[in-house]
Amino acid sequence: MKPLDEREIDELQALLDRVPAPLEPLDVSMLDGFLCGVLLQPQRIPEFRWLPHVTDADGRALPAQFDALRLHALVRRRHAELEDAIARRQWFDPWVFELEGEDDAQDEAFDEAPPEVDAVYPWVAGFATAQEFFPALMQFNAADITEPLAMLYRHLDPDDLEDAEELLAEIESLEPPEDLTEAVEALVRATLLLADVSRPASAPSKPQRPGPARRPPPRR
Repeated sequence: MKPLDEREIDELQALLDRVPAPLEPLDVSMLDGFLCGVLLQPQRIPEFRWLPHVTDADGRALPAQFDALRLHALVRRRHAELEDAIARRQWFDPWVFELEGEDDAQDEAFDEAPPEVDAVYPWVAGFATAQEFFPALMQFNAADITEPLAMLYRHLDPDDLEDAEELLAEIESLEPPEDLTEAVEALVRATLLLADVSRPASAPSKPQRPGPARRPPPRR
């Protein structure tokens, strides 16, 4: 499956932007985290269950007259690419984009983290959305999933993690990422570590640190 190039990612975002109100589609970064969250479930989620959440976070149906053929085709390609990478425990490039301007940044979960790290928030929010609708991953033994989940959820507002004392304690023990590149690498590392729990291969993997990471491009 040919990976989507930057032109096709922009096309996908434009198609998502055309989804009519009151539906609330994911943006491409949230979509990427959402797909990873779906693919990490212990049982494969049928497409008819997860696909509606792409064009509306709550899964409401598209209007009958809306042509989603191209949009769905691009989403399926990214789903297949991520599925292959996760199954083979290969590093992939998350769709995370540098924010332009401070007004676009989310509030920092940790004052020590540089503001640029806020760019990973949409990806993590998409991942969390998948867990809301497909919670089987979260039902694994906390000892097995707390550390990689903390690597992801440290980018969320702690107030959104109520009744998660162990997770919050693990988050507080983590050193904040030094820059956006390190934060993006942690997304991949956490994804593959969670895959070892929920979708184990014949032998658990130990993801290797990749070579020089490609710095995410800016996105308006």
